[in-house]
Amino acid sequence: MKKYTLGLLLLSTLTIKAQQQLVEITGSIKNSDHQSLSGAHIKVKNTAEETISEANGEFKLRTRVNFPFVILVERNGYETAQIEVLNGQNKISVELNSQTRIIDDVVISASRTEEKTLKSPVSIEKIDIKAIREAPAPSFYETLENVKGVQLLTSSLTLKVPNARGFNSPNNFRFMQLVDGVDVQAATLGVPLGNAIGPTELDIQSLEVTPGAASALYGMNAINGLASLQTKNPFKNEGLSLYFRGGVNHIDDANHGSASTHEIALRYAKKLNDKIAFKINGSYMTGVDWISNTLTDQNPNNLSTANPNFQQLDENNNPAQDLWNKYGDERNNRTTVKATINGKTQIFNVSRTGYLEKDLVDPTVRNIKFDAGLYYKIFNDTELSYTYRYGLLDGTFQRGNKIRLQDATVQNHKVELKGKEFDVKGYISIENTGKSYNLKPLADNMDLTNKSNKDWTNSFQSALQNEINSGADLASAFARARKVADQGRVEPGTAAFENLKNTIIGINNWDHVNAGYPNAPQTGGAWLKQQSKTYNVDATYNLSRYVKYFDLLVGADYRVYSVVPDGNNFVDFGRPVSERNTPLPDGSFGENQLYKKYGAFVQLTKVILDDKLKLNASLRIDRNPLFKTKLNPRFAVVYSPFKQHSFRASYQNGFRFPSIFEALGYVNNGGVRRVGGLNLVNEGQGFLKNSYTLASIDLFNAGVNSSVSSGLTQSEAVQNNKGRLVASNLPELRPEQINSFEIGYRSIINNSKIAIDWDAYYNIYDRFLGQVDVAVPKNGNIETAAGINNMLDKTQQTRFRVFTNSTNKYKSFGSSLGLRYNFYGNYTIATNLSYNNLLSNSTNDIFITAFNTPKWNTNISFGNKEIFKNVGFNIVGKWQTGFDWQSPLANGYIPSYATVDAQISIRFPEIYSNLKIGGTNILNHYYYQYAAGPTLGGLYYIAYTFDLNLKNLNK
Repeated sequence: MKKYTLGLLLLSTLTIKAQQQLVEITGSIKNSDHQSLSGAHIKVKNTAEETISEANGEFKLRTRVNFPFVILVERNGYETAQIEVLNGQNKISVELNSQTRIIDDVVISASRTEEKTLKSPVSIEKIDIKAIREAPAPSFYETLENVKGVQLLTSSLTLKVPNARGFNSPNNFRFMQLVDGVDVQAATLGVPLGNAIGPTELDIQSLEVTPGAASALYGMNAINGLASLQTKNPFKNEGLSLYFRGGVNHIDDANHGSASTHEIALRYAKKLNDKIAFKINGSYMTGVDWISNTLTDQNPNNLSTANPNFQQLDENNNPAQDLWNKYGDERNNRTTVKATINGKTQIFNVSRTGYLEKDLVDPTVRNIKFDAGLYYKIFNDTELSYTYRYGLLDGTFQRGNKIRLQDATVQNHKVELKGKEFDVKGYISIENTGKSYNLKPLADNMDLTNKSNKDWTNSFQSALQNEINSGADLASAFARARKVADQGRVEPGTAAFENLKNTIIGINNWDHVNAGYPNAPQTGGAWLKQQSKTYNVDATYNLSRYVKYFDLLVGADYRVYSVVPDGNNFVDFGRPVSERNTPLPDGSFGENQLYKKYGAFVQLTKVILDDKLKLNASLRIDRNPLFKTKLNPRFAVVYSPFKQHSFRASYQNGFRFPSIFEALGYVNNGGVRRVGGLNLVNEGQGFLKNSYTLASIDLFNAGVNSSVSSGLTQSEAVQNNKGRLVASNLPELRPEQINSFEIGYRSIINNSKIAIDWDAYYNIYDRFLGQVDVAVPKNGNIETAAGINNMLDKTQQTRFRVFTNSTNKYKSFGSSLGLRYNFYGNYTIATNLSYNNLLSNSTNDIFITAFNTPKWNTNISFGNKEIFKNVGFNIVGKWQTGFDWQSPLANGYIPSYATVDAQISIRFPEIYSNLKIGGTNILNHYYYQYAAGPTLGGLYYIAYTFDLNLKNLNK
């Protein structure tokens, strides 16, 4: 009996083993026109086993799953097919139907787990390869401009900056960008540099965009939005691909002649065997940047900081002008001159002449990218990978001033272990700003090299009085006095100008000897010399299979920024105040400055009522040793009463720790020190408590000048106007906080041909981070006679621009609606409309909050992916209302504008190629998006793509 039982068990074991032996199934994939389809993914349902169809549509799939089983056949542009496989004897023939309906995409970034967009707890948009191919945009990154609720600022031809739901900025600290899970923020610059080290056109798989707060899951910097870029995996996307784009811009541009732009890219990916695969990407782009030459005067003569009592000095003859795209004429370069007119002493405000941006910047730009990855499958569902990325960027972007990035590089090394339920990665990012420079100190120091502010003022004042004495009218007298004062300065277009400019760009210390600052060189510099490293480790683990009643996701991360002090932008706060800008014997400026952050989160998800109600709750804790620990909760509910309809509501609280520049910056720029608002930066400086706001100092000086002109002595004028001075009394810098409420509705109706997505939000910002200009008296304290008198003479003040928190709470609200209709065959029309607004406060804050967002913006698209065989088109029209722009650099009104983008795509499947002909702003209406920003015109291009395997580009 025992022998019989043992034999039966042995026979059963052998039978099971035989059933689990490797089997192979074969087949072919075609479309409804009976054409072979390559690049289709064939996988065994509920396993990681898969393969891809070859160029002739044939495939082979090996598996150990017992018969019968189900395979899924998926391909972009086609409906997914499910086929039950009963045995391996017969060849399988699969016909895929073209996808003319609107599908419900799978997204990851909204909850850090896979879910359908219909069931996402927050607003999220996904752009896949198909949408990228059909979009009328010269690069995949620029398709972000068509996403509902997102604005994309063009800072440079090579640098685009996304933003959502208000407080727009060309250096957006509040919007996070990930590339395969890596935060691509440049540490010292404080922002992601567009797609400088991101994927190439050939390697992008998809983009997921979350407009609005995402900090409950992603931590710092994600309180206004998140963009997650995913690249192709070489196991699934093999082959050789080439891309070339040629274009032209500056058509009929008054600032520059017509110019060409080019981009070339290559991708090669290979699966060496079932365990190892690799990929290599490279791209090179060059062109002529958009020109910033809008000369709007933000200090017109009617202001008290100009000369409102003298109408002869109108907008064409304003000696105190401060033009948008001119540097060296700003408030810190403004002086006062006296002149006797008809026996009466008059005081005038006068700005130094400065230089135009277009003369300080070579518009030729480039972007070089390279990345490589090695992937190893430990198990079918567990993958170990190493990737390296390198990006070099030229371009211009705006922080407190305009920064010209020249040979700026960012490198990234990442190691990642990823399984079905977990993801662990560590990466190092290395930043070097190369030969970049700041336009403000460049212009300042070019003028100061000729004459100090004092000498220039004396020369101007003497010449002005001589002109008035000779009988010249006031406007002519000022114009001639400026020529006399500017004698000897280098002029654009000359060799002397270029030589001096290059000399100043090569000097890191921005102080000038004539300005009287300690240790200043003979010639002040403009070099933005910043180097940093970012070390990051993070992990997520889905513990749902260990929990009975709900899905559970946990995660943690740790990050360290290490910045090299350069004695100019960042200093070693461990050294005495008097030595912080002085090099040590080895040439360094002290120990690297470390800025740390770590956090963890837990997320619970529960689906009840027959999958109709989804409950989601998460809690994140973040710690930065320089600030108090912060908790970020999120609660969300998704209700789907019917399969294709869902309603959502969410609340989340988020914090943003100041960027390293906001916290630890310390740089002198044109006589104004840009400083972080922490006590360790304030040590020995006094800008937090012993200072007046510069806005009140302007009013004080205007009042004193007016009183003196009316006949009072200066002492009497000071006493009459000292009440205008406002003590800054700044608190130490604290993290910014947001409370965000959102509701939304999403549906796919009419036989999946119509998609509707609507959302509305209400945000409350507390301790909003911004900058305020203050001045510390060099003699005594504020509110003393000496301190007050110092406010009459900027040489007796130390001026600071301090990062600090608002005193008011700010409430913004808005809504966006997206509609998409596949109305006939492959014809699709889509539109989205967004509204954003900021509630006003009854009291003014210490600084301008800068909402910087149009109330209304919309776009509408119309297209057909195949109007004729292998030919498709798409047209997008965009429009936004005018609005007021406010920033530390420039203020003013941005007029409304409308543009039209269009493209035609042609496929050549026989030679594995696609051709795209299109243009952005094809009507060539020039406009600008923000104050002092570049003027944008039409860009027309032809793009050619060759893909040996036609994986995702062919159909």
